Amino acid sequence: MAVAGVVVVADQITKSVALGELHRPTHLIGPLGLALTYNSGSAFSLFAGRAAVLGPVAALAAVVIVWSAWRSRTLPTGIGLGLVLGGAVGNLADRALRAHHGAVVDFITLSHWPTFNVADAAITVGAVLLAISLGRPARRDPAPVSSTGGKADG
Repeated sequence: MAVAGVVVVADQITKSVALGELHRPTHLIGPLGLALTYNSGSAFSLFAGRAAVLGPVAALAAVVIVWSAWRSRTLPTGIGLGLVLGGAVGNLADRALRAHHGAVVDFITLSHWPTFNVADAAITVGAVLLAISLGRPARRDPAPVSSTGGKADG
């Protein structure tokens, strides 16, 4: 939950700064730049204009992620779920609380890539981390140790 909290705070702060300070597109370095846009859809502007559907879906996803996070058994899985949850909550907060008709504030640009925000980046990194951690075979517990310090028979 701490990871999710950090993502939500970082996402909301950076969006507020972008809204207040980013008045025209700005090139930073290489393919990286900043340009304020509003996305009424989901990732890659899919389902644009369907904020009324995306909000409840994101809220349901957040509930499922919280439940999964409580059940996670490994640190990488917990961190991945925290990143995805924080990103989902950050974007859900935009849809519910900012006066942009359910649109999400995006401001980070890369050449040949849709404009995105900190929440989107957290969701992407979290999903990759989850795929890696859940795709790895489970580690076997070492053989139980007997009270005498040696491996138990059986």
